[in-house]
Amino acid sequence: MSDAREAGEEESILACEECLSPAEAFAVVGNETRLRILEALWRADRPAAFSDLRRRVGMRDSAQFNYHLDKLVGQFVRKTEDGYEFRQAGRAVIRSVLAGTLNQSPELDPFPVEGACVDCGSGLQARYEDEHFHIECPACGRPHGVYPFPPGGLEDRTREEALDAFNQRARHLSCLSKDGVCPECNGRMETHVRYAAEGDAMGLDVRVDYECARCNLTTSSSTGLALLDDAEVVSFYRDHGVDLNDVPFWTLDWCVTDEHTGVESEDPWRLRVTIALDGEALIATLDGDLAVVGTERRSTGEAGTDGDPQDARGVGEAGGTEGPDPATASETVTDGGGTEGP
Repeated sequence: MSDAREAGEEESILACEECLSPAEAFAVVGNETRLRILEALWRADRPAAFSDLRRRVGMRDSAQFNYHLDKLVGQFVRKTEDGYEFRQAGRAVIRSVLAGTLNQSPELDPFPVEGACVDCGSGLQARYEDEHFHIECPACGRPHGVYPFPPGGLEDRTREEALDAFNQRARHLSCLSKDGVCPECNGRMETHVRYAAEGDAMGLDVRVDYECARCNLTTSSSTGLALLDDAEVVSFYRDHGVDLNDVPFWTLDWCVTDEHTGVESEDPWRLRVTIALDGEALIATLDGDLAVVGTERRSTGEAGTDGDPQDARGVGEAGGTEGPDPATASETVTDGGGTEGP
């Protein structure tokens, strides 16, 4: 490590003597012919010869085609004995185009979805706006979750199919963040458990904030959301005949609120989440990194199970609840700025 780095000086994100600068990289792919070459290589799904690529792109001028192809070789495309093939940067460009993030901005009007509001018991609705799915209660306005969903995910899907895909994507993003991997840049995500300020936008008493040390992406959630992929929780549901992977996260009260979350200690953090199902409760204890350090099953009538918690199959099956101010399941912040979503 250099003396400058040891002294705490930060290098510019543009500083890389051996790298193509971001401005140059955007200039290279900011050309229709070069994008068509990348698209042709994507569709070929294998190394492609010069003549094959030129035929797929439909360019007669061999010299002109070679000029544009050479601009891509190195950072976006590599030349091998079998032909030209993608480098990771080239795939990333095409994936961004296919995802629709760069050139699409669709919206979906609100439509009803499975589940009931944990506040007033009314039915829930979903809407798609600003590349996010929003799950909310139209009667009282209470949010039940918001996560980014690229526009390309709407293509060739019904509303119900797109919502199923959103449910899986939201779980994936949450689990990546909890495991310390930024879902945007793969940088290191840091986990911070803290008491929420009065009037917190998510309505939580205790919230979890994840922040990427590389790109500053910040996501926030309830404690329970971190348990969606935990083996003991998944097994608990399976033992009761329920595949947790098929249950929309916004119907699970222990994901949407922190009503069933208790604080055992603050230094270090120890949190307890109680999940009830069919007369049995699973009590999971988590540390400050949201790693599960212990689980215990009890009858819901036993002490320590928070009385008679709502059935964990989902709010939609158990009805509404009364209690503390409810919390949204998730919230996304980018670049350390304002929140995205409700």
